[in-house]
Amino acid sequence: QVQVVESGGGLVQAGGSLRLSCVASGSIFRLNAMGWYRQALGKQRELVATITSGGSTRYADSRTGRFTISRDDGLKTVALQMVSLKPEDTAVYYCNANLIPVGWGQRTADYWGQGTQVTVSS
Repeated sequence: QVQVVESGGGLVQAGGSLRLSCVASGSIFRLNAMGWYRQALGKQRELVATITSGGSTRYADSRTGRFTISRDDGLKTVALQMVSLKPEDTAVYYCNANLIPVGWGQRTADYWGQGTQVTVSS
């Protein structure tokens, strides 16, 4: 069994900061790319940032400079540091982990967390 669990969401005023964390646990043979996505009320889920196993990062254009993604492969965690938050950043933030479970050979699978709510007040 593999689990992905997020933490760190909450309520913050505009201009404030939050740090989201996500841990992947269970029978994991190899952890590939990890990332953060978000879904605002009434909108589709969208990319926030991703990071490969080699450390290469990709950000949605509007988040470049305000958000920083990082990972710790030893702990199987990925974090998202968010600064200068805006009300439009309000959403449920989801962690995604692409990985190979133990016993799957070279087949990969995407696992999602349950999401953590981020609310930015104006």
